[in-house]
Amino acid sequence: MMETSYKKKLIKKHTPHSRVLRDCTLAFLFGGAICTLGELLYMLYSYIGFDSEKSGMLVTVSLIFLGALVTALGFFDNIARYSGAGTLVPVTGFANAVTSEAMDSRSEGLVTGIGVKIFNVAGPVILYGILSGVLYGIIYYVYTLIQRGSFF
Repeated sequence: MMETSYKKKLIKKHTPHSRVLRDCTLAFLFGGAICTLGELLYMLYSYIGFDSEKSGMLVTVSLIFLGALVTALGFFDNIARYSGAGTLVPVTGFANAVTSEAMDSRSEGLVTGIGVKIFNVAGPVILYGILSGVLYGIIYYVYTLIQRGSFF
């Protein structure tokens, strides 16, 4: 019994203190800043003359490019260290995951390095994104059949 108490004290002594409020605030601010940048880009593309759908696509492509660029320049990890989950706004987080894997495996060659390992982190996201989309589509299809009364 005494050994367990000693272990608990030792673990408590060496465990860093949780700064949940600070971390959540920084994640909110950085995530909000990324989303604000996306909104500003959307307004810019709309002002230039693109319709709503094309502006949305251009914003997505721009944020993916910026996320990959910031990762390649080595800044993404430093930003993520302070902002935590705020940088994981889906598009920029996905760009970081793919770019960092490509950079880590580039010395192994285009095929056996980058080609094989580029989706190590992003692969499960893609897989479960597609599966959840298919599941949602099936549920929606059945729901519309029920609404029309042609299911039963």
